[in-house]
Amino acid sequence: MQPSDTKLRLTEPAANQAPPARLREFEAFLVRLGAALNAVGEPVFSIEERLKRIATAYGISGVRVSAVPTSLLVSPGDGEPATLEPTLRLDGMTRLDQVAALDRLVDDVEQHTPSPADGLRRLDEILELAPRFGPVMRTAGYAVLAVGIALILHPALRDVAAAAVFGAIVGVLRLVAGKTPTLRMLLPMVAAFSVSALTGLAVEHHLADPGLRAMIAALVVFLPGAALTTAILELAAGDMIAGSSRFVWAGVQLGLLAFGILAGVGAVGLPSSKAFSSAEPLLGSWAPWLGVLIYAVGVYVAHSAPRGSFGGLLIVLYAAWVGQVVGNQVLGGYLSGFVGALVMTPVAALVARLPWGMPARASFLPGFWLLVPGAMNLIGLTTVAGGANAGSDLLAAIGSIFAVALGVLCGTQLEEWLAAGARRFDRLQLSRPA
Repeated sequence: MQPSDTKLRLTEPAANQAPPARLREFEAFLVRLGAALNAVGEPVFSIEERLKRIATAYGISGVRVSAVPTSLLVSPGDGEPATLEPTLRLDGMTRLDQVAALDRLVDDVEQHTPSPADGLRRLDEILELAPRFGPVMRTAGYAVLAVGIALILHPALRDVAAAAVFGAIVGVLRLVAGKTPTLRMLLPMVAAFSVSALTGLAVEHHLADPGLRAMIAALVVFLPGAALTTAILELAAGDMIAGSSRFVWAGVQLGLLAFGILAGVGAVGLPSSKAFSSAEPLLGSWAPWLGVLIYAVGVYVAHSAPRGSFGGLLIVLYAAWVGQVVGNQVLGGYLSGFVGALVMTPVAALVARLPWGMPARASFLPGFWLLVPGAMNLIGLTTVAGGANAGSDLLAAIGSIFAVALGVLCGTQLEEWLAAGARRFDRLQLSRPA
């Protein structure tokens, strides 16, 4: 089917005679597509821009789109009734294969304009897409993911073993919560309580070194680093309602995690000052570099990354990690997240153009967890509750959020400059005489 066959040109004289059913079908596809983009955490200004480009590709002008994190409002033009669509849930847990498939669908719709019915069918297939790995493999993936994060945090050897056990527990809890809506909402607190209580028991019986490393390694998948950074991007773009509501939601998630940790430690009767003290790192400087590789393997399995995308995922993660390490050495810890995000953003965009690369949005999610802006906040909030070093830790937490957000902003602009420069270079090459 040629693209022109499916266009609904409302700007032509015969627009009033366009079949109403066909227009309603297109509008239904547009709002459901936007709601799905909302579900994977796309910034609202990006959703509005992409949906307007899609409408233009179909020959529809004057479409109005208003997005907030929980719903989407679309009107096909002035004086036309608007359609309100709540944000879709992608099985409760966003997976990387679904994010990648959704991004490919949006790109294909912009370029080839399939019929709305075909677009709705493909969207349903994405929402019903089964995980690439079974429950046992996904649970093992969470254990491997936690080991990778633990290595990045310069742990003691027993912390790594504890992180593997806690990661498996979190994997089981996520599988159970995926089928229980009530537990899904309480999952961060339940997981934090379970992990911290076990940590307290291990510390009390001298089975593990005290500290937050093993706990954070297991709970990193609940840290709303991407949501916090997206909120800052939306606020910077002037989307105050969306940015503020997302920021509050992320803050509540962090609060639930901190409360769960404190409640779990308190339940076993261990003083928080002992549970949250830090042991000296026993593993060498090689541990974080190996940790990034192990973390990538865990993410690939636990979050069902698309087939063949491991190489691209690894490139993006190591780019973020190298940028963070260099930033820490050159500019200090407060700006290390900025440099890591600055490097990661254009690298993710470049990798997305490769045949085996994931879309940039899918690569960002594990990249944010690696940069752990949320982990800094969790450490700060928990330490504040424990009453030690509150000022410096809270300042570090707030600084990490804005550093990563600013890095993404600058990295996005850098990627746009590089892309514009490449297009100008291609035009110059084509304009030269043979």
